[in-house]
Amino acid sequence: RDFPDDEKVMDVVLTAAYAMIGRWQEKYDLWDESRAKALLTALGVRELGERHFASLSEGEKKRVQIARSLMADPELLLLDEPASALDLGGREDLLKRLEDLANDPLAPATVIVTHHIEEIPKGTTHALLLKDGYVVAQGAIDRVITNAFMSDAYAIAISVNNEGGRYFARAL
Repeated sequence: RDFPDDEKVMDVVLTAAYAMIGRWQEKYDLWDESRAKALLTALGVRELGERHFASLSEGEKKRVQIARSLMADPELLLLDEPASALDLGGREDLLKRLEDLANDPLAPATVIVTHHIEEIPKGTTHALLLKDGYVVAQGAIDRVITNAFMSDAYAIAISVNNEGGRYFARAL
């Protein structure tokens, strides 16, 4: 999304309460402000609240955008390639925060679209593996993210490892 260049991080999150981009005439109560601050804190970007959104790194922007998505209290959170363009540290920080979110009983169901199994947060329970728009496998993650199914989906021999609930792949 494109936000006004002078839009502050706090406002990017707050305006989601009214499905707005950019502040206009809406007024926010203490509950809205408290929720926005709590979401920014949970995603590790609370200290950026007064900065302009345009000045943030890609990783910071992604975390702010997730906080914005959660501001509307959705039943489903859809994240499309949330770790793309992040360096290793940024990716791992984001995945830890998504793991924490998944462990929150009040959090929405989350669907993550990714081409890299290394970007699947620990604690993910189910997976849907597609190839050319068709389902290769679906179900419990440990039955979907396997050598055979991954090799079929990517048309190369792949070895999959699960280390402490995180998946890693390499071509053979």
